Amino acid sequence: MWTRRSGARIAECTHALQAASILEILNEAILNSTALYDYRPRTPESMVAWFAAKAAGAFPVLGAMGEAGELLGFASYGTFRAWPAYKYSVEHSVYVRSDQRGRGVGRALLEALISRAEEQGYHTLIGGIDVGNAGSIALHEKLGFNHAGTIRQAGFKFGRWLDLAFYQLLLKTPLEPRDG
Repeated sequence: MWTRRSGARIAECTHALQAASILEILNEAILNSTALYDYRPRTPESMVAWFAAKAAGAFPVLGAMGEAGELLGFASYGTFRAWPAYKYSVEHSVYVRSDQRGRGVGRALLEALISRAEEQGYHTLIGGIDVGNAGSIALHEKLGFNHAGTIRQAGFKFGRWLDLAFYQLLLKTPLEPRDG
């Protein structure tokens, strides 16, 4: 799927083809932002386990690909909480390469992720966003996400306390939810 504004094509990412690019985007965010409450860059070996966990849960890894095939950003979701009653809720992440932010890449990825969550029968998409990330908050609100609460001083990075806001989108799926 090509998106007009960003000029990106949304496609499935595979470990062999995009792991290094995903790692580069993640590590830039770790080192230069509060998008990830992590201190140390991740290793190439960590991507093997990351992709294995996504595959085991049948969770998508979507990439926004530029015209030359380069990765502009990626998005995924995974288990929100490990107990069975949360089976219809997933926590998502969207990361955009620093030189591509503000160009519609994040929106294209999040829209594709919402569509995939509906196809897979999920009911709630949840995003944990640092309250200082105004761009991500605005994007989520534009796509219908509602503020569900903030955990004050949830993290500590760059010498300061960080507040973590949760945004959620309720989907019309699954059509027939079941216990168990």
